[in-house]
Amino acid sequence: MKPIRLKNIPSRAKRFVNSQFHAHWRKEPIRAGTVLYESFAGNGMLCNPEAIFRQLLVAPDMQRLHHIWVLSDLRHYRQTVAEFAATPNVTFVRHGTPSYYRALATSEYLINNATFPAQFSKRPGQTYLNTWHGTPLKRMGYDIIRGALGTANIIRNFVAADYLLAANPFMAEQMYETAYKLSGISRSLIIEEGYPRIDRQTLDVGGVEAGRARLTTAGIPLGDRTIVLYAPTWKGASFARPEDDIDQLLDHVARLTARIDTSKYVVLLKTHQIVHAFAALRPELARVLVPNDIPTNVVLGLSDVLITDYSSILFDFLATGRPILFFTPDLDDYSGTRGLYFDPENWPGPVCLTVDQLAVELVGTLTTGDLPAESAERYRTSQQQFCGVDDGRASARIVDIVFRENARHHHVRPVVSLNRPSLLVYLGGMRSNGITTSVLNLLNSIDHSRFDVSACFDQSKAPAAIENQLAINPAVRQFPRVGGMNGSALDQLRRRLDFRRGRINRHQTEPAQKTLWDDEWTRCFGDSRFDFVVDFSGYGPFWAALLLHSPTAIRSIWLHNDLAADAHREINGKKKMLHSLTEVFTLYRQYDHLVSVSPTLSTINRRKLSAYADPEQFTFALNAADAKHILRAASQDLRETVRDPDTGITPPWADALLADDTVTTFVSVGRLSPEKNQARLIRAFSRVHRTTPTTRLVLVGDGPLKSELEALIASLGLEGSVILTGEQRNPHAIMAAADCFALSSDYEGQPMVILEALVLGLPIVTVEFESVKNALPAGFGLVVPQTDQNLAQGLTAFLNGEVPTGTFDHAAYTRRALNQFHTAIGAASVLTDATGSGFRTGLAPAR
Repeated sequence: MKPIRLKNIPSRAKRFVNSQFHAHWRKEPIRAGTVLYESFAGNGMLCNPEAIFRQLLVAPDMQRLHHIWVLSDLRHYRQTVAEFAATPNVTFVRHGTPSYYRALATSEYLINNATFPAQFSKRPGQTYLNTWHGTPLKRMGYDIIRGALGTANIIRNFVAADYLLAANPFMAEQMYETAYKLSGISRSLIIEEGYPRIDRQTLDVGGVEAGRARLTTAGIPLGDRTIVLYAPTWKGASFARPEDDIDQLLDHVARLTARIDTSKYVVLLKTHQIVHAFAALRPELARVLVPNDIPTNVVLGLSDVLITDYSSILFDFLATGRPILFFTPDLDDYSGTRGLYFDPENWPGPVCLTVDQLAVELVGTLTTGDLPAESAERYRTSQQQFCGVDDGRASARIVDIVFRENARHHHVRPVVSLNRPSLLVYLGGMRSNGITTSVLNLLNSIDHSRFDVSACFDQSKAPAAIENQLAINPAVRQFPRVGGMNGSALDQLRRRLDFRRGRINRHQTEPAQKTLWDDEWTRCFGDSRFDFVVDFSGYGPFWAALLLHSPTAIRSIWLHNDLAADAHREINGKKKMLHSLTEVFTLYRQYDHLVSVSPTLSTINRRKLSAYADPEQFTFALNAADAKHILRAASQDLRETVRDPDTGITPPWADALLADDTVTTFVSVGRLSPEKNQARLIRAFSRVHRTTPTTRLVLVGDGPLKSELEALIASLGLEGSVILTGEQRNPHAIMAAADCFALSSDYEGQPMVILEALVLGLPIVTVEFESVKNALPAGFGLVVPQTDQNLAQGLTAFLNGEVPTGTFDHAAYTRRALNQFHTAIGAASVLTDATGSGFRTGLAPAR
């Protein structure tokens, strides 16, 4: 257990207090007629929520509503607070305070233009409208390289929303349904009735005067000058260092200002939300920086020309019909890293790569009051595509849909259904081990045109876990679990006591505990529904219990080993898994299928775990082998694969493996733990090495027995001939450099390493264990009894050319494994039906 640092105590105490307030208010009734608004985590009364709020304030039939605004700092936004000081049905709460969590838990309507925090879980009786904050020009979500790493809380919010607001069909289809993979899983309704915040650009004479007065009051000497608004997006390398962007912005504004008639025109700077707090501290920007508490779209309505780069603000400004200039000095780099949805030649305005080029275009535009002819047609096309319904009445239509429930008279539709069965798979701890390898292989092997697949796991910052997350098939939707379970300290204590006392099965029978677990399911997966739910790990009681709270589904849990033996296995004299696995066993009767990874292993588990489940629940499915991945990884440069990324040093053993010599290399891959029994392999190898010195043994992996094995190697005088590589991100390249694969486990389920050795065409020598006949096909390899002497004889047999080999048909094997998987989870008949009249998922019809 990690020690608690003293400096962390205040923040931990604050989180605890807030969690208890949140838990308390989540048990209180929903307050009818309350509306909670949040924009950019409280960074002002802004964007679509502000426009909808103002529409509700003036609607005669909505005067019953009480409005609660979230602000990050009530003193900083005192002008906003003062504006509504005399309005009794408008109140403010500070983000992250007990009052905030009360409002989040009890408001009837929730409106956000970004995301609520990880603690948020929509309650029955709440209606959630997520408006987002713009049509994207830059790629989003899974459309970005490594984009899956940043989607966790966004997708969690989207699948919880009753309504998703789309400014246009492109945003609905490309961002929501594709980039965030909501097609096939979301039960939200998409509203395509324009963007409320664009209404705020439509200013009458009084609105223009009021807006310019606010800018003047903020210290910007406007006079009667025409506004040129420079509004770039955030392009810094890290949100933790947004100040890096400011010097560059200062230079751009200064150089543009020097090229225009400042008696007639003024260049104002509107920074990204991330940058503004830092920009506001720079005195050089005081006379040009647009305050963050003035709605961006009001400033757009005051501006005659917009200069931007990749910001979604361009799509809003299109509705004004006024010129847009694009300043993208980093275009090649940005489009190659973040990526763009539209090529620059299709943008609705001139694209400038230098400040000088931009200044020429700006002066020309200010002189003529219009865009060059070559940009005009693109502008008109973009207007029609992206803001064709923005007529200044979008806010009124949103109110009619959400608050009057009058969707049938507007453009409201459900998220597209993929019309195929939905599958949720829990991947386990995402450590680099056999289970992770097996499930990644499965996700690569599944036919994604027949299944809609989602994966869940605990979000982790561990490098190995991140690497494995990035290896998830891109067709798979990811639900990384962020944050923790809601509930009072007393409820959590009862949950933990139930676990300690072996009563985890009370998660379904004790009302308060059932509510706790049901809420956690909703917090993680929103309103999502799955036809099949799979716990592919099978080792963790928390996830084994949580998956049982999925709405109606066929549920399966995997048994990767002789789990009764695993439960009683001792490590350093302790049965570390006995309690947790026993808790998992007690949940077995609540699952539909208990899936072992080989027929023999299923027989073993059926016999040994008969007290926990009925015989007919037990079944099996062989692990899938991702041959393409294995062969691709094996072909990588070994030295590059094992080079230390921090020091750049390649370990000497890599050069030894690649040397053109007469040394025969045996290799074994696996965790250095008792059941793998690498000690027996080392002792057996010692016998062989004494008679055949031109041999070496390479053990790939890490684990609790590392120091013991190092001592054994030293005692046998094998320091130069037995190599412990530690954990390696690409063991296949090491295996490919060896001559023979050896396995010395006391017991296994269906070891992935044997499958990988078969794909690589390596001869195999393995000791006998109960499921070995399912792991090693007939005619391949040599199986010997579990003794040092017999294993040594097996290694010698390889040296004598007596170990049978062949060509492994991995494609046929994978087809068989997938068919067994379909049968094991109860999907075989469903897939057969799907080839006929069409499969209908468990998704309920749209409201």
